[in-house]
Amino acid sequence: MSAATSRSLPPHGPPTSPEARAAGEAFAGAADILRAWARGLAPDPLLAVSAWADRHRMLAARASAEPGRYRTARTPYMREIMDRLGPHDPVQRVVFMKAAQVGATEAGNNWIGYVIHQAPGPMLAVQPTVELAKRHSRQRIDPLIAESPALRERVKPARSRDAGNTMLSKEFAGGILIMTGANSAVGLRSMPARYIFLDEIDAYPASADEEGDPVSLAEARSLTFAHRRKVLLVSTPTIRGVSRIEREFEASDQRRYFVPCPHCGAMQWLKFERLRWHKGQPETAEYVCEGCEAPIAEHHKTAMLEAGEWRATATAADPATTGYHLSALYSPVGWLSWARIARSWEAAQGSDEAIKVFRNTVLGETWVESGEAPDWQRLYDRRESWPAGTVPAGGLFLTAGSDVQKDRIEVDVWAWGRGLESWLVDHIVIEGGPDRQEAWERLSALLDRPWPHEHGAQLRIARLAIDTGYEAPAVYAWARSVGFAQVAPVKGVEGFNRASPVSGPTYVDATENGRRLRRGARLWTVAVSSFKAETYRFLRLARPTAEERAAGAGFPPGTIHLPDWIESEWLRQLTAEQLVTVRNRRGFARLEWQKLRERNEALDCRVYARAAAWIAGADRWGEARWRDLEGQVGSLDRCAPVAPETAGSHPGTPGIASAGLVRRAPARRGRRVITPSYLV
Repeated sequence: MSAATSRSLPPHGPPTSPEARAAGEAFAGAADILRAWARGLAPDPLLAVSAWADRHRMLAARASAEPGRYRTARTPYMREIMDRLGPHDPVQRVVFMKAAQVGATEAGNNWIGYVIHQAPGPMLAVQPTVELAKRHSRQRIDPLIAESPALRERVKPARSRDAGNTMLSKEFAGGILIMTGANSAVGLRSMPARYIFLDEIDAYPASADEEGDPVSLAEARSLTFAHRRKVLLVSTPTIRGVSRIEREFEASDQRRYFVPCPHCGAMQWLKFERLRWHKGQPETAEYVCEGCEAPIAEHHKTAMLEAGEWRATATAADPATTGYHLSALYSPVGWLSWARIARSWEAAQGSDEAIKVFRNTVLGETWVESGEAPDWQRLYDRRESWPAGTVPAGGLFLTAGSDVQKDRIEVDVWAWGRGLESWLVDHIVIEGGPDRQEAWERLSALLDRPWPHEHGAQLRIARLAIDTGYEAPAVYAWARSVGFAQVAPVKGVEGFNRASPVSGPTYVDATENGRRLRRGARLWTVAVSSFKAETYRFLRLARPTAEERAAGAGFPPGTIHLPDWIESEWLRQLTAEQLVTVRNRRGFARLEWQKLRERNEALDCRVYARAAAWIAGADRWGEARWRDLEGQVGSLDRCAPVAPETAGSHPGTPGIASAGLVRRAPARRGRRVITPSYLV
């Protein structure tokens, strides 16, 4: 640049007079500087997020059931939620507790597109795991950019050199979108962010790499933006007292979507108890108005949604936070119908798990976990008769749970059948604590001990889970000496995780002959709350009467059978805890297991044996695997054909191969196939 040209530019700001502007445009790039300066001085746009989506958003066929131009009118209840995310709205935090498949994720993607196009700035989008973040990037964000011309010109293709477009990072003029998982503390504290999108927060781990709550870590990234920040928290709820989204919603103004009755005009928010149908005929489902009691057919829903409005039903603890709740009763016509909702409810009856899924995913409500301990005397009265150390007919494989105490090691052996029906086979107390070598030798002997099956087979323990809470180094050393194929050291942690109550294994240090071995042992982590609640739920299951059983009725899946040789003290230990709701200083509720009595070894051993069954794969086996196990122990119908791979010979069970073999799926080429036998 010449000296004359340099002198023609004022020290602050671009040229203002025509003469100065003409002189300034004498060098290359002056026009670009002027445009950039003007963009920097421009205020945030007043275009609402919903209006931007209607104008610019295109839905790809591979990412949407209704491809084409996005229409907010299809889901009018999303309009206010999206518009609250615009920079002109004073709200800083938006909480959305919702049912599955009501359009929340697409609304969040609309916000991402709006930020890229209209209000650029640093943005953080968090999924439950890094793998889910990668999948979301491929399946949702890439089509969002590719199908919308306004975004395609602002985010360079990933194949271009130095594009700033990677799987988990999208750069654009004035900002960047970082995608990460709630399980990555590094990703959550990677940068300051004006915009934060937290999706499915109830599926987040309790802690991100042991550095704290992922939601708190992520929100801390936005604090430097003060009143200009925007945070969107979205999730389907899970368990009351544990659910993050419920806690956030209850602290908000708790908005509900009120719609008018087509008959009397009464405004109301839709409740499941007012959906009525003839029993066994879900196709007759209609909604009954709470004002005039007239039935409302589903074809009225479109007009009702268009005339609906969000109304606050509480006072928010933080005026900068607003919360919304929506059930699948509001799903647009053509999505989830009232008839299908009624059919799903009828199909869920009789199964607590199915009802829980219905409440979470259809009603968008939390499930109340019943942790009340069953009456031990009732369990005592309904004990059944079979010899100690014998596996009843329905048992197909064995697991054991071991609890290490200061002066003894307690072991409970459980048999498992279809539907996770279970029988207590043996209760063993090994005298001597973890400092006694003979105690570990007796525990090792149990791994090779046979337990006779009612049909004549001899079963060994498929997997033994042992607690590491007391004298973990001794447990690791013993597990290493006998091998991890049959033994699983476990560590119990509080909290519910129904999707994956057992995680691992992780590698921990072990000691062998006084020598420290780095990563010498494997450790499994068990969400004990999930298995304790399941155990108490299974113990409360109704059982068929003697007449019903004589007529061919079976026990419900999950039934726990207890033998008559077990003592009352063991039953008291099994029912020694209860689930209670406690509140912290801020008034937020959480669930906590508390002891009713000091000793609870029977419950702990049951939880560990259940975890061993999970590790063995029982929760994921298909029909072929169960029939294979039935064939091995000789419990198949003699008229039923036996699979060729199970044909052979076994003492006492003609035509059945060595029973107790938990077969693994065929390995891919180049991998060794391991088929451990748990039968003698």
